[in-house]
Amino acid sequence: MARFTNLEVYNIIIEQGLMPVFYNNDFDIAKQIIKAIANGGCKIVEFTNRGDFAYEIFGKLVKYFEKEEPQLILGVGSIVDPYTATLYINNGTNFIVSPILNPKIAKFCNKRGIPFSPGCGTLSEISKAEELGCVIVKLFPADLLGGPDFVKSILAPMPWVKTMPTGGVGITETSINAWFNAGVVAVGIGSKLITKELVNSKNWSGISKNVESVLRLIKESKKKDL
Repeated sequence: MARFTNLEVYNIIIEQGLMPVFYNNDFDIAKQIIKAIANGGCKIVEFTNRGDFAYEIFGKLVKYFEKEEPQLILGVGSIVDPYTATLYINNGTNFIVSPILNPKIAKFCNKRGIPFSPGCGTLSEISKAEELGCVIVKLFPADLLGGPDFVKSILAPMPWVKTMPTGGVGITETSINAWFNAGVVAVGIGSKLITKELVNSKNWSGISKNVESVLRLIKESKKKDL
């Protein structure tokens, strides 16, 4: 059962503007990565459903951080069917992210009070997602859809849409400014934030520094918009 309400999850996503995304099939390494993200000041993490028995690792992570970092919100990504969504909800996920728009997942998550961010690539998909009760839609793959210009195009006729692009978002000031100036509420960043080099060398402080830097850039970018 989720420990955080859907409003708490949405508020944190919008407040900090960053969704770190990663997968690792080793519990101890995954634990260190999440600790590093938390030490960098981030309060939310997306663990992707990428490998066999990933849900078992996720369940252990939920139990561990419930005691060690009780304010940290853990959720799952790469969910494409309602059956897998059920599996993770029963393992304590606080939100679900998908690369696709699956109405069955949306309806099931609504019944359980779990935030669901589906992957959308057209205005019709975004509109359908909102009709299904999705508050924040994931733009994926964001870079191939047209980048920040695509966001601007969406917001022209539909200024109320809340988007979270994933795929192609960099950790540089130029990239962060471009996306937030376009009007996104958050960005999902994976391998550019949590690089293979940092993980392989167990440079957890390096991951923390990346997270801290991106959060600062996002905060500064939001101030410019004001």
